[in-house]
Formats: sequence, C-alpha cells, structure tokens
Amino acid sequence: MKKILIAFLATTVLLACDIDRLPQGSLDSETIVNDPDASLESLLNGMYAQLKSWSDPMHRMGEYAGDNMMIRGSSTDAFYEFISYSRTPNNYRLTQFWDSGYKAIAQASNIIDMIEEGQSEEIDNNLGEAYYVRGMMYFYLTRAFGRPYYQNPQTNLGVPIVNGTPDDVINLELEDRATVEESYQQAITDLKKAEELLTIEKESIYATKEAAQAMLSRVYLFMSGTYESPNTEYAQLAVDYATEVIGSGKYSLLPREEFMEYNTFIPENNAETIFAIKRVASEFSGYDHYYGVGGMYANIGGMGWGEMYASAKYIDLLDETGRNDWRPESYNLVDARAAFIQPTYDNSAPEVFRFIKEDGDDLNYVQAEITRSGNTITAEDDTDSYTLTPVDANQEIYSIQYRDGKTYTGVIDNYISLNRVYPQFYITKASLEGEESHLHSPVISRLGEIYLNRAEAYAKLGNYSAALDDLNMIRERSIVDGGYSSLDASNASERIDKERQLELAYQAERSYDVFRNGKALTREYPGPHNQNEVIPATDFRVLFYIPQDAINSYPGTLTQNPTQ
Repeated sequence: MKKILIAFLATTVLLACDIDRLPQGSLDSETIVNDPDASLESLLNGMYAQLKSWSDPMHRMGEYAGDNMMIRGSSTDAFYEFISYSRTPNNYRLTQFWDSGYKAIAQASNIIDMIEEGQSEEIDNNLGEAYYVRGMMYFYLTRAFGRPYYQNPQTNLGVPIVNGTPDDVINLELEDRATVEESYQQAITDLKKAEELLTIEKESIYATKEAAQAMLSRVYLFMSGTYESPNTEYAQLAVDYATEVIGSGKYSLLPREEFMEYNTFIPENNAETIFAIKRVASEFSGYDHYYGVGGMYANIGGMGWGEMYASAKYIDLLDETGRNDWRPESYNLVDARAAFIQPTYDNSAPEVFRFIKEDGDDLNYVQAEITRSGNTITAEDDTDSYTLTPVDANQEIYSIQYRDGKTYTGVIDNYISLNRVYPQFYITKASLEGEESHLHSPVISRLGEIYLNRAEAYAKLGNYSAALDDLNMIRERSIVDGGYSSLDASNASERIDKERQLELAYQAERSYDVFRNGKALTREYPGPHNQNEVIPATDFRVLFYIPQDAINSYPGTLTQNPTQ
C-alpha cells in the first residue's frame, strides 16, 4: 500500500529541503480516507505549523521594504536586502518564505484531495480551513513575486499553481508560473470555497468564515486598481466582503485604551482579531527571543537585538495632529498608535533639543543639550550656542537657526540613548504578548483593517460619504476628536493611505500598499539606507526574485523575475 507522508508536500515538486513530518509521523492514506475524524486534527496542526515558519520572512519582506522603520546600520543578515532593495535570488529568508508557503499549500491540498466533502459539518469545516490556508498562501506569494495587479495581470507572471502531491513524482514535469490574474483567481476560488464550508465558530487562531471574507476583502482591494483608474467591479466586491465581516457582529474595535495594549493580548482574548498565527511562550527559550520578529525592534528585559527603530517619517505622521510625549513626567499620547513606540530615555542625562538636520545629502538626528533661563531656552551643539524660537511652547516645539543657515524644527525632550548615531525609538507592536518579552502571534486580519479596506473601496467607487464614515471609525478611535470633516477626490488617496500606514504599521502591509496603488516609495529620513532614492511602482525591484533553490529543484521551467 502506498504511504503518503503528510508534509511530503512538494519536496519532489518545488522544494530543495528535508521532508517535514508531523509529530505523529507518517500516516497511511487509506486510514485517513476511511477514518478522517481520527486524522484530520493532526493534518490540520501540521498545516497550521507551516504558517509559523512562513510568517517570519513574510513580515520582514513586507515591513522592511517599507518606510515605517529604519535600521541602525548595514547588516550581513539576508533581511538587509529587503531594506536596501539590493534584490538577489540567493537569500535564505526568501527561500524560507517560498518553501514554507508551498509546504502549507501542499499540506492543505493533500487534505482537500484525500477527504471527501459532505460527510459531516465538522469535516467540511476542516476542509474549509485547508481551503483558507491555501488561498491565503497563493495571495501572499503572488503579491510578493508578481507585479501589482493594476499592471497587466493577464500577462505578468504570478506563481506556480501546484495543488497537492502529484500521483507520479518520478516523471514529473510542471508548468511554469501562472499569470498574476490566474494566481489571484486561484486564491479567490479557494477563499470562496472556504467561506462556503466554514460554518463552525472557532477562536481567531483558526480559519473561520469571517477570516475568509476578511481575506477576500483584501484580495479584491488589491485588484481594485489605483485611485486614478479604479476597477469598480473589484472595489464593490471589496466593499461587499468587508461588510459581511463587519455585519457579522463577531468582532469589535477595541476601545482606545485597550487598543493601546493590543500587542499584549493573546489572540483568543482579543475582540478585534479575526485571524492570527498562534505562537506560545514554550516555542521560545532564552536566546531564542532574539530571533523573533520583535527581537530586531527592541530589547526588552535583556532580550532582543534592538537594532531597528520607528522611522522619523512614521513618528512625524503620529505627531501630525499634536505631539506625542513619551516622557514619564509629561506622558501624553495624542495618537493611540504611539503606544507601540517606546523611546529608550536616559533619564540621568540632561534635557535636549532634538531635531533632524541636513548633513550633505543625508539627514541625521541632533540631540543638543539645553539650558533654561526663564522663558529663554538655549541649545548647545559642539561649541555653538543657539537660542530656540517657540513654535508651540505648550507642546515644547521649537525651531533653531542652525549654523548651516537653515531653520529646523524639533522638540525639547529627554535624551534618548543612541545605537551608533540613531536615537532608539523601540517598536513593541510585535512583542509583549502576554507580557512575554518578544512573544508575538502574527496578526493576519483584524477588524481595524476591514474598515480601512471598505473606506478605500468606497472612495474608489466615488462614495466619499461612506468612505469618510469608515475612515473616521479608525481615526477617531486613535485620535480623540481627530476625525476628518470631509473626504473627496482631492484628498481621499492621501488621507486613506496615511491612515492605513498609521494603523497597519509593523503588520507587513506598508510596501505592498504603496505599490498596488501605483505610488512611489520614498524614505527621506535618517538611516543608512539610500535616503534620496525614489522607488516607483514600476521598478523591477518591487518584485522579489524567485529563490534560486526553487528554480534549481523545479521539475520544469520556472521563470525568474526581471533583473532590470
């Protein structure tokens, strides 16, 4: 009798890696078919387990290529290519993303192929979970390796569609990559099937009907064109699926004070989380905390590298409606999302005036020690002394006429300790779950995103009144009385995209959001990256390369992305 190693996956199909086994090892295919109830839990656990290794590079690819963060200096780690846009196909993190994604697809496909639908509601629900994971993986893979949907999806290449372990793995010849359009359609077909089969309510660490609808709202949003040239059919579908999730009544936006602690709640206890990839503390021990996603963003309790910080661009967005003051003696956060940023204050150091100056072609921070004499504040930088000019004295915002002849605006603050030459604005959004150092269950979908999906889709349909209502649901949760009074064709793109950047920061969405709407990425803020580089949505580096290991092991032609 032929044995099927569940998690044999695509080792002979797409992957050059060792065979993974579930904790129960190999399972007999006949046993699985004849008694699915006894096997499905193990099969599904193995499928969900792939998401854990997949989610790490998924986050780094999506977030590091954006403009919400900076790194203290160049790095020999493979993730630095995501930051620097120096794309190469020989990147082990890229390979991990591809391999884990296709392992999850293969495991889900094997479940779908072996288990007959219609035996019971529970078995059908299990099948729905498999369809959800497979559809989600095709979407994430396509948006990483395929061009934005508005750019000729009928001819641009997406990813290979390989659903399950083929019967003949010896004489195997697989087709090349499907088009972007075909790849998206595969994701949609799977997610719609999941929506149909998922009828049992489960916690947010499992696929549910609403998780499938939430993902469909995002997929259709990615297909909805740009603000200037929208695809109204897909925009309407994004609205429809977002409305299904919101109207289900199963999720609620956390109140402002609770939202400011969003990262500390386990996903099962979070009313806003729709689907998250569950991690537990036992998966980390000691030094392992350094290597989680949050370990690069902060050092907490002696754990973590703490080498990546919130960008000045992101902090400026947080401060747009009023200064967020993290100083213990004057703590006041205007924007609730500032709660996920923690400057590393050195309270033994004198007060400083912190501003960003032009340093040749680059921008760099200055923290100049200040002295107060009545209402006069003087800043000392090197041997130069400056009298600060009030811009908003109540918020302690001042300007300085600097020695280079230029005027800069900054804030009086406590001294923030430096890593190399950069103040450490730690990011904690991917840490502190259950107050456990860098424990983090990556959030795939939450209700805050769904309101923003619908707001953007409404705007692309020209329904600015409905878009404004949804946009302000999110904005007013974070900024008291901060809602917009109007929204129209002249400002919808800027305001909705800004709110997505603020709300979804450090959830691996930013770079994809920029490019799918035909916009250019700019990173004119301090850091070792190329601060003057503009990356348009048409740039070849918007795509990641297909990993060379995948090309080498592929039984057939697997076309690489363009190199220029």
